[in-house]
Amino acid sequence: MNKQTNNFKDFDRRKFLSSVGKGFGMMALSSATVASLFEKLQAKTREIEHLSPAQVAADEEYWTTIQQSFSVTRGIVNLNNGGVSPSPRIVTEAFIRYTWQQEDATAYTMWQLLEPQSETIRQGLAEIFGCDAEEIAITRNASESLETLLMGMDFKPGDEILTTTQDYPRMLTTLKQREMREGLKLNLIKVPIAPKDVADLATPFERAITPKTKLILVSHQINLTGQIMPVRKVCEMARAKGIETIVDGAHAFAQFDFKRDDLQCDYYGTSLHKWLYAPKGTGLLYVKKDKIPKVWALMASEDKNKNDIRKFEEIGTHSAAMRLAIGEAILFHNAIGGKRKEARLRYLSRYWMNKLKDIPNVGFNTSFDENQSCAISNVKVEGIKPTDIGSYLFAKHKIFTTPIIHEEFTGIRITPNVYTTLWELDRFCDIMAKIAKNGLPKS
Repeated sequence: MNKQTNNFKDFDRRKFLSSVGKGFGMMALSSATVASLFEKLQAKTREIEHLSPAQVAADEEYWTTIQQSFSVTRGIVNLNNGGVSPSPRIVTEAFIRYTWQQEDATAYTMWQLLEPQSETIRQGLAEIFGCDAEEIAITRNASESLETLLMGMDFKPGDEILTTTQDYPRMLTTLKQREMREGLKLNLIKVPIAPKDVADLATPFERAITPKTKLILVSHQINLTGQIMPVRKVCEMARAKGIETIVDGAHAFAQFDFKRDDLQCDYYGTSLHKWLYAPKGTGLLYVKKDKIPKVWALMASEDKNKNDIRKFEEIGTHSAAMRLAIGEAILFHNAIGGKRKEARLRYLSRYWMNKLKDIPNVGFNTSFDENQSCAISNVKVEGIKPTDIGSYLFAKHKIFTTPIIHEEFTGIRITPNVYTTLWELDRFCDIMAKIAKNGLPKS
């Protein structure tokens, strides 16, 4: 029996949800329609589990079942799943049912019955990431996770923090605030766009390290282009010099398959409402166990919690429903299988990229190398502003994309998802080919 099959059986729906306690997990799937969809997904997965991920990626019959698990409109072609993704119906219904449940004697139900069950969710997330559950905090998004770290680490005036000009703007803003308030030095480096050799992405970090460098912030996957960074190489390089590493995994987690030990990082932050398809406003923070005591909580926690990962969850009253519905997102993710999901997302990305790559005036800010990109890609048409293309695509054709304007490059970010059909990608490619050939129609 292969590893994919084992993962699938380990996360059997009834086994996982029964561990949530009090039968609430099963209530989340009590909708006959949703339960039927999930049973169909399980059955289809059993049919293809003997195939390789690459073979499954091209099996349209299997992915039709996945597409039916979502309730998305087909009136809009959504190619902006990088910002936030729709959830499958089992997640949305779970969230609604948990919400209704916590409205009954709320102070008792939410705090004494529902909230304690989040420990099961913590365990499920830890298994996906490949770490101890006592190293996982459940947050509201990647920004909260990463700002907890960036604002909670002690530095002295003159200490340097190293990251790239392509890092997420909110993280750069956070570091610039510390730079202004405390006299830290933010060292921004440029990394190449779609390099031929992935090693070229680590070299700028190595060259920029100085005796004052105390921290490196590196994106696991750059949100602008989908570039997958050589995180392990950067982390090992940093550790050899006594420098800590934070990995911004906002887009990577549950998009492509990896474990904590593949990265060798000290800290990791991500959103769960992107590629895990969890409720909006859910995230994950990983802190290596021996480093938990040294990081201050973003919102104050009692000293007795100094060594407890839960100190990073001290945010005041919050809904238990969103946290618990992460469980159904975990079920869905593991029912498909991380490697199969990665293969399909890359298959969809390469499908449209290959259709456009030989068309005159079309270029890419994303590598075709499978080690450098997965679901997220960035395309450009020479001589036409990305914002103009994006506006035209949506206004005329209801195709939703993400124009990217950066000092170092411009383009349109395209992010299909497991519910995206090949027909939708064909439609996008046909329109882009016409734009590249004839320009935008004059209004």
